[in-house]
Amino acid sequence: MKLFATLSGLLALLFAASLAVGYAPIPLGQALRALFGTGDPLVQMVMQEIRLPRAILAACLGASLGLSGAAMQGFLRNPLAEPGLIGVSGSAALGAVIALQTGIAAWVTLALPLAALGFAALSVLLILLLAGPRGSSLTLILAGIAISALAGALTSLVLNLSPNPYAASEIMFWMMGSVADRSMAHVALALPVMALGWVLLATLGRGLDALSLGEDAAQAMGVSMRGLRLRLLIGTAAAVGAGTAVAGAVGFVGLIVPHLLRPFAKARPSVLLWASALGGAAMVLAADIAVRLVLPDRDLKLGVVMALVGAPLFLHLIYKTRKEIA
Repeated sequence: MKLFATLSGLLALLFAASLAVGYAPIPLGQALRALFGTGDPLVQMVMQEIRLPRAILAACLGASLGLSGAAMQGFLRNPLAEPGLIGVSGSAALGAVIALQTGIAAWVTLALPLAALGFAALSVLLILLLAGPRGSSLTLILAGIAISALAGALTSLVLNLSPNPYAASEIMFWMMGSVADRSMAHVALALPVMALGWVLLATLGRGLDALSLGEDAAQAMGVSMRGLRLRLLIGTAAAVGAGTAVAGAVGFVGLIVPHLLRPFAKARPSVLLWASALGGAAMVLAADIAVRLVLPDRDLKLGVVMALVGAPLFLHLIYKTRKEIA
């Protein structure tokens, strides 16, 4: 209960800070009044159409990545597992790149996120076909790695063959990941799909707790491994695919957040699920605030900041784990 209160308070504080921080300084009281449609019309537009969608998407993206990472690590019983392992992020990125390269994204509103969502769904179908209904965890990992590698290769091919340098530049900026310049239309598109993923992943708690004792013990306790795997794949694809569709590729959240919170969750996967969702939302909000404060005059990307923060943290965790083993 203490962990939930701490993470919830931190998330609320960072969400409020995200609304208050921007290129134009707006006092928090004035910002909150503008959110409810009172005060200066210009401030209302900034708060309702720029900062609010950005804060919502940052929190939802972080929650999706953190929750999916905790679910993947619990199911595979591997602390190095993360959502990108099953190729959802890479496939969603491929769909977005194709939409940008063909020009469909410029012709049709929201074509880019819709294409990304479609390719994320396609990756899950391919994994199910490759791994089979009774495939082992190892088969699932190998299928995900194969699809991720194929998606990465096809994305590189599209960039390599791009005749338009402006399209290639736009693709590269999109792949760095960002929640800037997003609207409530993006929130309306992504949030329902993310919420579906959250619901499916939240139902995994009991099964993952049982699975921590081993597959045989979990099956003896009445856990269906096939149903557990199916909910994991569809939930991760919905949550992470929708996030990637509107924000681009943002890494390390699903890997680092469960690592940091696992000691506080007493290694219980069911507790770690919701803790990682709250922690992931807080981490991405903090990173997005840093984007606006560190280099306010440059278009610093969220994915770049997360990589710069996440990689050293990951190296520290590896070193700490090695010392504990030794």
